[in-house]
This record gives sequence, C-alpha cells and structure tokens, in this order.
Amino acid sequence: MTDVADDDPLVLGWEWSAGEIRRVGYQVVDLIAAHLTQLPQRQVWQPYPAEQADALLRTPAPQEGQEADALLAEFARQVAPYPFGNGHPRFYAWVNSPPTTIGIFAEALAAAMNPSCAGGNHAAVYLEREVIGWFKQLFDFPEEAMGLLVSGGSMATLTALAAARHTRAGHDVRAGGLQQGGPRLVVYRSEQGHSCIQKAVELLGIGAANLRTIPVDAAYRIRVEALETAIQADLAAGQRPIAVVASAGTVNTGAIDPLQEIAALCRRYKLWLHVDGAYGAVAALTEEYKGALAPLALADSLALDPHKWLSIPYEAGLVLVRSGQDLRDTFSLVPEYLRIEGDARGVQGPPWFSEYGFQQTRGFRALKVWMSLKYYGLVGYTRAIEHDIALARHLARRVEDSPDLELAAPQSLSIVCFRYAPAHLHGDEERLNALNRRLLERVQLSGRAFLAGTTLGARFVLRACIVNYRATRADIDHLIEAVLETGRELADL
Repeated sequence: MTDVADDDPLVLGWEWSAGEIRRVGYQVVDLIAAHLTQLPQRQVWQPYPAEQADALLRTPAPQEGQEADALLAEFARQVAPYPFGNGHPRFYAWVNSPPTTIGIFAEALAAAMNPSCAGGNHAAVYLEREVIGWFKQLFDFPEEAMGLLVSGGSMATLTALAAARHTRAGHDVRAGGLQQGGPRLVVYRSEQGHSCIQKAVELLGIGAANLRTIPVDAAYRIRVEALETAIQADLAAGQRPIAVVASAGTVNTGAIDPLQEIAALCRRYKLWLHVDGAYGAVAALTEEYKGALAPLALADSLALDPHKWLSIPYEAGLVLVRSGQDLRDTFSLVPEYLRIEGDARGVQGPPWFSEYGFQQTRGFRALKVWMSLKYYGLVGYTRAIEHDIALARHLARRVEDSPDLELAAPQSLSIVCFRYAPAHLHGDEERLNALNRRLLERVQLSGRAFLAGTTLGARFVLRACIVNYRATRADIDHLIEAVLETGRELADL
C-alpha cells in the first residue's frame, strides 16, 4: 500500500500547477476554436460509426489514469467529428441553437468556481436573482414574482404546474396528497401542446386521463370556444378544473395561442394560466410579435428556455411564477420561524432557491445567461431573432414559389412546415407521406442540411425551425436545392 500524505494533493496527482492549467487550457481553446470556425465547411451531421459505438460500449471503466494530452487527442478523434449538428448554419431541426461563444467561456468559469446554488450569500446567488429580475421586466411580471433557472422547459412546466396544483386543488395536497377523494383535478392544453405537459400531469398524480386535449384552428392555435365548452362540461360533471396550458410558439408550427382570450377565460373560471413560451416567448422583443405576446404579462406562470432562441449553452431553462409566495408555499420545507425574509445580508443570504423548487443541488446556470445577455444586450438579441424570422419568411416564399413544394402551415415565428408535392402525386396522401419520409432521411444522411419531420393532421411534412444566428439566405437556398434535388431523385424511382 502506497504511503501518501493525506494533506498533499500534489502527491495525489489531483492538483495542477498554474503552468499546466495554461498549457492544457490552450489546447482546449484550440479545439473549441477549430470546432466553431470549421463547422460551415463540414457536413451538418453524420451518424456515429457503428464500430466505434460498439467499442465504446464494451470498454471497461479505466483503472489507471491518462495524461491530459492523450485524453484531448481521444476527444479530437472520437468525439469532436460527430456533433449533434446544431452548431452548423444549415441545422434547422427541432429547436436547438448554436451556443454563444461568450456562453461557452462562461460555462468554463462557472465550472471552475463550482458553487452550490441552493442558496447562501455568494456571487452566483445574486447573479441568478439579477437574471430572473431581467426576465420579470421583459415580460412585465410584478415585483413579487419569483423564478428559477432549471434544466429546461419540461422542468419549468413541471414546477409551474406543481404550484398550480398546490394553489387550485381546493385542499392541502402537500399534506394529504391526491388520495383524499373529492373531485378530480383537470388540466387543459391544445392538441399542439408539448409532450412535457402530459409528463408533468402524470408525475403530479393528476393523471393523463384528466388532461383534456383541445382542438386547434386552421393556424394550429387552440380554439377558445372549445376550451370553454370542455371546462363547462367538467364543472357540470363535478370535476375541478385547475389549469390551462397555452403556447407562445408551439414547437410544431410556431403557433401562438390567443393568449388574451385564454387569460380572460382563466380569470372567469379561476383557473391557473401557464404559458409554454420555451421557444417563442422571447420574440416579444420584436416589433412584429410584441403585440401577440404582450398578454404573457397576464400569465400565472411562464416557461421559457434561454438555451433555445437566446443561444445559451445547455442547460438553461427558466420558470417565472407571478406569485413568489405561491411558489415558495409549494416547495418550501423550512419551518416558518427559520425562514429568511427580506434582502438578508448575513451568512444565509436571501431566501434559498431550494425553497422555490424541487432541486437542492443546483449548478451555476446563471453565469452563461448573465454574460451572454450583457455581451449582446437586448438590442443584439432582437436583431438575431429578427434575422431568424426573416430567414423563415424567405424559406416560406421559396416554398410558395416552387411548383413542387407545398406550404403545410402558416409560417409563424421562425418555423416553416412544408413538403415535397409534385403535381403527379397530388391527392395521393399515402405516397406523398412515404416520399417525404424517405426524402427527410436522405437529406439528413447527405450532410447537406438537417431538417426535422412532423405530422399535421394526416400529412407527414418537413419542418424547419431556424434558431441559428449563423444561417444565411444562401444556406436557406441550399436547403431548398437539397430538398428539390432529393425529391426528384426519389420521385423517379
């Protein structure tokens, strides 16, 4: 057995000198610079080689350590060549943006500090509160509102609906749970609502059978009259409606629900209004969408993802709740006499974030949001969002101008849904669906561009979501060419 002094980290090999940190750090920066600057010349995406994947999955845990240089060489060989693709200027699948460069550096600085952000009196806590305050101002939430940086929109929705359940259930859910009898709790969403809503309803014990799915109109927005009919039916049946989840930019089509009307309906029936703005809420910065999104100020809670359209490195989700007291009452397990009130400046600092959400262990998510917002400013972000919306309009126009392409939904925000539909296949939905499925896979594997697919009604369509500050009109034209060329090749088979 090796006789190692317990108080000597250098002997253990865990402590690095300043020189070694710089030497290895420069290599890391070179890898980052190469990745970010060489992306446009590479394929958008390529599958991870099957033989490499099999080898990784068979590799036993390392017994002895490796030198940092060897690890970085392994990263350059096995990891860097096979990214997800969302940093590339022709990646338009899902809602995945490239990261801000300043956010990348912020991640490194946050990891070096490595604070626990459950609470306390240290810089990370106040930065998170400052960031939350900025978003409260942006969406005109009141001073007494509270928020949390969370992993993403799914956790934001779960957190918000937990507060809705606590405040609207009609009994003490925390003490008695949902097994006390009484009316069933009911939640409402549109048929275009995100799947995380159902997951949250299931995890909260409300149950998917008590999640009402409301039909949408031709623009894929929730039909308010159908929503009210469903609420009235549940009330007549003796159930207890508690919340409506509206969308400020659905991930399928970018549709924005009629938020003003839904807010009025929720006030009338005393329901909690949660808005899923994970993707689209920040379009409130633009002149084009600020009117449609102004009613976000009426929501009881709002989910948004800075790691989507603000290009913050993952994970950076945010939940805002109009009543900070409601959020604290939902999650706090600190006795009243130990709660810290006001803007405390002692060892404990202000009320802990762990009183407002489920997580006790919380990382320093705020730094990358804080640094990115300060670096670009709201003006810079507004320009970037407007740039993406303009590219989406260009794409929609290119689709409408092509006799072989068909717009499948109104362009909203930065999402365009369309399909390859040559004249000789018009009316043959089965063949068109099969053709577009094959086309999507062929384009993805080609590495020329990366789209997603979705289903609207009975139609399988191609879906481009442009949340990519690197994209240009030339990239959109390249995408159109790839789709048309691939479609013609497949249609001739």
